[in-house]
Amino acid sequence: MNTKNVSSTIPNEIRPYRIEIAQNELDDLNNRLALTRWPDEIPGSGWNYGASLSFVKEMVEYWKTSFDWRKQEARLNEYPQFTTTIDEANIHFLHITSTEPNALPLMLIHGWPGSPVEFLDLIGPLTDPTSYGGDAADAFHLIIPSIPGFGLSGPTAEAGWTSSRAARAFAELMKRLGYERYAVQGGDMGAMIAPELGRLAASHVVGIHVNAATMGFVPFGQVEEEVLATLTEAEKVRLARLGHFMQERFGFNRIQSTRPQTLAYGLHDSPVGLLAWTCELFYGFGDAVGSVDRDRFLTNLMLYWTSGTANSSARMYYEGAHDPLAWAPKELSTTPVGVAIFQLSDVAIRRYAEQANNIIHWNEFDRGTHFAAIDAPDLMINDIRTFFRSVK
Repeated sequence: MNTKNVSSTIPNEIRPYRIEIAQNELDDLNNRLALTRWPDEIPGSGWNYGASLSFVKEMVEYWKTSFDWRKQEARLNEYPQFTTTIDEANIHFLHITSTEPNALPLMLIHGWPGSPVEFLDLIGPLTDPTSYGGDAADAFHLIIPSIPGFGLSGPTAEAGWTSSRAARAFAELMKRLGYERYAVQGGDMGAMIAPELGRLAASHVVGIHVNAATMGFVPFGQVEEEVLATLTEAEKVRLARLGHFMQERFGFNRIQSTRPQTLAYGLHDSPVGLLAWTCELFYGFGDAVGSVDRDRFLTNLMLYWTSGTANSSARMYYEGAHDPLAWAPKELSTTPVGVAIFQLSDVAIRRYAEQANNIIHWNEFDRGTHFAAIDAPDLMINDIRTFFRSVK
């Protein structure tokens, strides 16, 4: 990836950053798309065996002929961006400050295979609420990092980048920015990093808001019949969804948790391979096709392709799976936690979330998916505002 990035060896320096992908990289991408060697497919199988051939072909054709990267690049460059080096890793982040004097700093943490692109529709309403019909008291300064090893942060160069290590790096980032008191929101892998940040920086974090939460928010293993009988109908639906996911759709996780290097040869060399591997997550394994705008999906994908971070981002699954501390029982956190449940895909169940988290806010919505900041931004914005009003 070619970028404008003021390089320096000054410790703790925060460097301005601008995305500028070289044209020869875009030409190479188009050549690779044009030369794709397509697999066969059993007629009528849809998404039963994985990403459907018709869907991937259609998406690739759009990527090759209609997707305007320069337009998306320009949009991303409208926001102030920076990089800094923490714990030997490069960390990229957007930093959008509000004009409201009492704005609360809020870090938004994406998951896999996401990026700060997930949060673009949240930036305006959260930093400038009065321009969107909101209250100035709900204003935030936004810090939106790319997880080390993901997208614009670039590849990590050593083992051990777990969610806990990422949380420590983000705590240091907030310290470098001069924020002594701040809030955190995270989804998917961000919903693993955010609670860790709330534990290790409890004196600085006023509250944690999560969506698409799993680790620490769901049961692992068989749920006993007497416990199952006490669950609500909505909780039973989420438990069944979790069971189906673990049985039929957990393959990507198992591979990334055990053999990410083997997988990387295909994802790093083939843009179609990378698209097919990640589109199942964005499009609900075929259950919610069309829920994420194509341009948003491809913009996010481009950050992985041009940075060469398919491998390093997948490696975080391996590190987590092989980290004994990640699976050890945790003491109850004192940091207030708010949970948003988007019914089309989320699986969190309150009684399990309360075992190690100080849950003070729990809201369930009848729409929105795993990527709710993209497909239900209005609900996400309102829930973030509501929760953090109670902990400011």
